[in-house]
Amino acid sequence: MPKPIPIGVRGEADETVEFKHTLTAYHPELPPVYSTPDMIRLMETAAFAALQPYCEGDEITVGTSINIEHRAASGIGAHIHAEAVLESFDGRFYTVRVTARDDTQEIGRGTVSRAVVSMGKFLEKMKGKLSVPSNESRVQS
Repeated sequence: MPKPIPIGVRGEADETVEFKHTLTAYHPELPPVYSTPDMIRLMETAAFAALQPYCEGDEITVGTSINIEHRAASGIGAHIHAEAVLESFDGRFYTVRVTARDDTQEIGRGTVSRAVVSMGKFLEKMKGKLSVPSNESRVQS
């Protein structure tokens, strides 16, 4: 189990919107604005940053649920800042309030939930579920 994590602990993450973060990168007919999946990824990164300092040994936190509103568009070149604040916990599940802002306004908000897991146990459990091709199957005749 991690060290006790105080309510209110914060984490942050930043990025500048590049073409690869836009809807156009996923579907050429869509506008070149910051995509919701990329915003959520940045929010999850901020939540991870808030909780990870309290994990011990091979512990990490993994996402278990998201409830996000994407409220405004941001274009290429915009600086996006995500912030995460621990709101509550129940056993090993932590609820983190997240927001994302661009240079002028809030663009998204909501909550993400994360759980503390042992990386070793997690990978062992996943071993049977992961199908990683061997080097032999990658070689083509």
